[in-house]
Amino acid sequence: MLAGGILLWALALSGTLAQAQDVKQIVRQAVQTELAADRNDHSRWIYFETDRKPDHSVKQWVAETGDGSLQRVVETNGQPVPRAQQRKSLDSFLQDSSARSKQRKSDQHDDQQAAELLNLLPQAFIWTYQGTRGNDILLHFKPNPQFRPPDFEARVFAAMEGDMRVDTAQHRIVSLKGRLIHDVKILGGLLASLYAGGTFDVERRETGPNIWQITETHVHIQGHALLFKTISEEEDDVKTDFERLPGDITVQQAETKLFEEGKNS
Repeated sequence: MLAGGILLWALALSGTLAQAQDVKQIVRQAVQTELAADRNDHSRWIYFETDRKPDHSVKQWVAETGDGSLQRVVETNGQPVPRAQQRKSLDSFLQDSSARSKQRKSDQHDDQQAAELLNLLPQAFIWTYQGTRGNDILLHFKPNPQFRPPDFEARVFAAMEGDMRVDTAQHRIVSLKGRLIHDVKILGGLLASLYAGGTFDVERRETGPNIWQITETHVHIQGHALLFKTISEEEDDVKTDFERLPGDITVQQAETKLFEEGKNS
């Protein structure tokens, strides 16, 4: 009886370990698919964006080009922006090479940071299978106590617990939601102190054949970070009305397209 019990326990443990490996492989495959798609995706898009922060909110049309993105702001802090002012601001931006260069560098930094955090998903968390919903696999994650975050952003990321949905057909990440389960501090909170309970929610959808975009980002993390202002932030960002643009569109053509959208705004 004892030998039989040990055998059953060993088989059960083997099944649990195998499932854990399978779940981790799902995460790895999704990460690799996203990174490969990002490298190979040269599509350009125009969309409408509503970005709300505690001290500033904007509604704007955004057009992507190979030379950076252009924004036509139609509303600031709830107040409509006159069309003449919209064009004046956009023309001023186009003529300011340093402002355009600064924006491109900021976009590149954001893309690089997103890729770095994406790469951490398999090892930063312990993953468990939660079932399916339609064509999606539901996974739960919690911090891996063996993981050693390489920087502050990774420390915040790795202190989260939450859920991820993965599209089974294309192995793409549909959504990623997390909650900060303990405070994260640097130098006892002198440089940074982010508090447990903060949340983030990233939603994605397919806007074209095998092309996925982030359509919603909700970040609500309380605290302060003197050196990492982008971490401690309250923000709700929603993107809609995606329309594909020619891959070789110029900034001048993008400006024209921006003023064709929402003609009454």
